[in-house]
Amino acid sequence: MAEKEDMAGRPARMIPGRVTLHDVAAAAGVSKSTVSRILDERLPQSDSETARRVRQVAAGLGYIRDVSAASLRRGKTMTIGVIVPRLTDTAMAMLYEALTKACVRSGRFAIVATTDDRPKADRMAAETLLRRGVDGLVLSTARQDDDFPNDLTQRGVPHVLALRTDGRSLSSVGDDTLGGYLATRHLLDLGHRHIGLIAGPSYASSARGRVEGYKQALAEAGVSQDPAYIVESTFGIESGAGAALALMRLDPKPTAIFAVNDNTAIGALSALTRLGYTVPGDVSLVGYNDIPIVSHLPTPLSTLRVPFDQIASVALDLLTEDPVAVSDRIRVSAPTLIPRRSTAPLPPKRG
Repeated sequence: MAEKEDMAGRPARMIPGRVTLHDVAAAAGVSKSTVSRILDERLPQSDSETARRVRQVAAGLGYIRDVSAASLRRGKTMTIGVIVPRLTDTAMAMLYEALTKACVRSGRFAIVATTDDRPKADRMAAETLLRRGVDGLVLSTARQDDDFPNDLTQRGVPHVLALRTDGRSLSSVGDDTLGGYLATRHLLDLGHRHIGLIAGPSYASSARGRVEGYKQALAEAGVSQDPAYIVESTFGIESGAGAALALMRLDPKPTAIFAVNDNTAIGALSALTRLGYTVPGDVSLVGYNDIPIVSHLPTPLSTLRVPFDQIASVALDLLTEDPVAVSDRIRVSAPTLIPRRSTAPLPPKRG
């Protein structure tokens, strides 16, 4: 193959792989800084003879601008690191997809890491993402028993919490207290008074808020709160099933159950079916998040719809805004009650 020549007739230095600014400069017979300035699309385009020659050489060599390298020179990579407990939790997958869409709209890119809700793994994931040059972190793993967000603040690492909050850091969350209240109020309005709660893990602010909303609704209705009707769980399906089994051993048994996420509600539904109970004939059931599958179950699940797209957009705004007023550090998006066939009025007593 004939060797390409530069504009002065000299053989151009061709190396395998990506064509660099140095290659273009050598072929065009100008400095690397001149090439960089001419090919920087952020600057007004010059129509000088040198500029036209550089653009012609760059096109001939197949030069493609390295966006990541240019971003690094500006101190930004336009990449956001996202840390979630797991992507098998559909709510977390929905959050990540929403963050990805929000990033695309602003010319950014999102990279995700999963940590199985383990604090040590959160730290390792953050270090890995930071070494890869992300501009900031979005974490949905905040825990009451871990001060990792404060550690990031002290190090000057830009970050925002999503879905969960520590009450201090920049946070974009759902109104979990309102959601717990609406779920329980829905069951109270249907006549239920013995309402079990699959409470989720106490280390997560989202679960604690929904428990608080449950308690507020009962208190408002004048219904006594029995601690036995509140069963802590993880956010997983099997844990929801175990919690439902525990609730159905109570006397009197609950006529309704509020599960603080859809996964635990699905687990509860499977346990109730194994025990021979019908939903909603024997037990009404409410979940939380409105993940796609719950509307397609044999008995579509009543649930609270979380505005993941809004939460993600707000999280990205918080991460990129500077400064953020102290009074506006925690931004809350309201959920919506979606009644479906898993809830029904309390049947009249037989006898």
